[in-house]
Parts: sequence; C-alpha cells; structure tokens
Amino acid sequence: MPEEWTVESITRAMLPVLLGLTAVEIGSGLVLGTFETTLYRYHSLLVLVPVTIGTAGNLGSILASRLSTSFHLGTLSFSPRDDDLAGNALAIVTLALTIFPLVGAGAWAAAGLTGSTALSLLDVVAVSFASGAALAALAVFVAVTATYAAYRLSLDPDDVVIPVVTNVCDVLGVVVLFAVVQLLV
Repeated sequence: MPEEWTVESITRAMLPVLLGLTAVEIGSGLVLGTFETTLYRYHSLLVLVPVTIGTAGNLGSILASRLSTSFHLGTLSFSPRDDDLAGNALAIVTLALTIFPLVGAGAWAAAGLTGSTALSLLDVVAVSFASGAALAALAVFVAVTATYAAYRLSLDPDDVVIPVVTNVCDVLGVVVLFAVVQLLV
C-alpha cells in the first residue's frame, strides 16, 4: 500500500478499476434490456430486480468490509480452514437465505398494490429465494477473490474491494435472477 496518497497514486490505483467497472455496468444494462418483455409481463419481477441487485451487492459489501477489516488487523488468512473466513461466509449465506424470501414476498405485495399479480406469491418467493441463494454464494466468491487480488496487487482493499464487489454483484444479480426466472417461471 502506498505510504502517502497523492492524486497520481490514487489515479493509478483506481482509474483501471473504475473503467473496468463502467464496462461491467454497461453489460448489466444490456442484459437487463434483453429481459424487458418479461419484466413488463410480470410486474412483481420488475419490482424484484432493483431489490435483488441491491441486496446482493449489500451482502457482498458486508463480507468485503469484514475481510478488509481483518486484512488491516493482520488476521486475514485465505486458508479454507480459516474459521473467521468460513464464519463470515456462512453468516452472509444465512442472511441471504432469510432475507430473500421476504424480498420476494414484498415484491409480490408491491406489485399487488397496482393490481398486477400475474405470478403467484409462491412463484415470486421461489424465484427470489433461489436467486438469493445463488447470489450469496457468488457474492462470497467475488468478495474473497477481490480481497485476495487487492492483497496480491498491494492495493488497499478499503478502496478497491467494495466497488468491485457491488458492481460485479449488480451484473450477477441481473444474470442470476433471469436465469432463475427462465428455470422456474
């Protein structure tokens, strides 16, 4: 990590990350655009998109923040036998498995307020739960990988990991949600 932050060192460290993440977000928008017809047909899925994306990014950010703190404390180990790492990953997955069914029920209820409940409550909750479970596993993988990459590249994980995790989880959120929709609806 740099001893002293200057405009040049910040630009050198962050510009490639920000340019890469911009391309990732453009890709996410393009993927989302291909499912426009499905979203207009099932309003509960339209409500579910931003909540799913945001929740997946938040779960990944929570883990990334905990890993970054462990990194700065010198207690982070990337060993599969590390109890702290496994405990944090398990906490994220457990949180996702409890939150995403509520997210699905909330999306169904919000769509119902407008009188458009083309999908049943069970269908929307199942889509949300399955998407959330997959996204939790992916968020754990992305957070650990991004933290390890920051460590190997001598970058401060506080600066790099959370933007990477939230943006990648945005894209994965769109892709996973619509993959699950294709399987279950």
